[in-house]
Amino acid sequence: MKHTKRKNKKILLVDDEPNILIALTFLFEKEGYIVESAVDGKDAIEKTYSFIPDIIVLDVMMPHLNGFEAAKQIRQIPSMDHTPIFFLTAKGSNDDKMRGYDSGAEYYITKPFENDNLLRLVNEIAFSFEL
Repeated sequence: MKHTKRKNKKILLVDDEPNILIALTFLFEKEGYIVESAVDGKDAIEKTYSFIPDIIVLDVMMPHLNGFEAAKQIRQIPSMDHTPIFFLTAKGSNDDKMRGYDSGAEYYITKPFENDNLLRLVNEIAFSFEL
């Protein structure tokens, strides 16, 4: 059963792996979120201006502009300074996690991940803030 607060909540998914984007899009749309995807950090920054997401789920290892740099630049956009950023990445060392938090992310989830856990965490964030 979809929670009414999820209606019209927008998630920007950023990953250079098409299969991950397809799977995550399906997962979040099934829950009632509006989903837009980007294939790299540069694309993500451009889409934040037109799509204006409520939540961003961002990979680290991508061409053109990695996730750490993209998150730093997204944080410089006035309308995105408080938008929750989740890193969803295979880079799981403590140094990577610290770099992720330092770049502006609030959450750092390593791949492989459980869909249910990711969805639960995103839902908790969507419900805890008036996004």
